[in-house]
Amino acid sequence: MAPVTQPGREPLLLFRVLARDERLFARFFGAGLLDRGHLTLRQREIVIHRICALNRAEYEWGVHAAIFGERAGLGPQELAATIHGDAASPCWTADEALLIELCDESSRAAAVSPDLWRRLETRFGELAVLELLMLCGFYRTVSLLVNGLALPCESWGRRFAEFPPA
Repeated sequence: MAPVTQPGREPLLLFRVLARDERLFARFFGAGLLDRGHLTLRQREIVIHRICALNRAEYEWGVHAAIFGERAGLGPQELAATIHGDAASPCWTADEALLIELCDESSRAAAVSPDLWRRLETRFGELAVLELLMLCGFYRTVSLLVNGLALPCESWGRRFAEFPPA
């Protein structure tokens, strides 16, 4: 589990649970999308945070907020908006609002309207849209895992309550 741990920290509880089954653990990490793909770190983290917040997956949201939030330039206003806001929240750029719109629409309908697809493809390109859809789906699965397992938040993870509505 060494490649997925952080110096000075025990491996994440989710990783320890999945590692009980070597096959599941390998498949889970084989599907990961935390590498440098077609999105910036900030774009990727906005999507992950929003999908986790929509699914009330505080465990995963809190891990990403603690590990990636600052590096991705997500301050308190943006983190709160991933939980309580929408695409019209004033902290989002036009491109970021499109990402929030994708998260919201795909979570409601498990689909993307032709209009939203066109706008996403125009702005980000076809390959980035494919990555965005995979990211939404993967973190919806992660949300189901952490919620279904009723994982308690990591002691160092951020909590929804730290970021009340504006």
